[in-house]
Amino acid sequence: MSNLLLGIRSTFFYIGYSVVTVCMSIVFILSFPILTTRGQYLFASIWGGFVLNWLRLCCGVRYRILGLENLPDKPSVILANHQSTWETILIYKLVFPVSPILKKELLNIPFWGWCLRLTNPIAIDRSKPREAGKSLLLQGTNRVATGKSIIVFPEGSRSQMGTVKRFSRGGAKLAIAAKAPITPIAHNAGSCWPAHKFIKRPGLITVVIGEQRPTDNIDANQLTADIESWIRETVARLD
Repeated sequence: MSNLLLGIRSTFFYIGYSVVTVCMSIVFILSFPILTTRGQYLFASIWGGFVLNWLRLCCGVRYRILGLENLPDKPSVILANHQSTWETILIYKLVFPVSPILKKELLNIPFWGWCLRLTNPIAIDRSKPREAGKSLLLQGTNRVATGKSIIVFPEGSRSQMGTVKRFSRGGAKLAIAAKAPITPIAHNAGSCWPAHKFIKRPGLITVVIGEQRPTDNIDANQLTADIESWIRETVARLD
């Protein structure tokens, strides 16, 4: 398929994606005072479902999930590799309730960022790593205590397809401090939605949800190494 056709299809995707995101954001903001936590989740799930289905219709991007039985049924710290925006959208359909960890600058994005701000995510200042680490532990343990799972991308930024950056220990430290298990997730979303690329390529994204890892009687270094190793091996098999 030519890049011209792929570009046209991707353009149609972004038009629908942008219009629906703005419209749903406005409705969410206006109705937020009367929404329950479950109502907020339904909004996020409906939005995520639309984006994934629209992506399939416009760009031919399909997906499958292996290991659904491993999804947490209680607050958990989810560690996943990060290749694109796609996996951040999928999380809202997979886990409820969930609190993402994100750069505080994202909260200033019109409409979508304003909605995020209302849901009280864990926003950190990456320009101050020491303060960011303390804030992650403080806010993360609070969210887990209130029944929310936490999604962490320990690479810190998106990787190119077929690569996995070195993991930070923040996610493991948070899980240990919050006495919550870790649920690892590996995927190859970058094969269809490459990092920092406009064009989306047709194909099948595979998501693998691993078995939960207990966090008692283990230090953050070993726990991080174990999770990173599993995700690296799984991503390599998917590639």
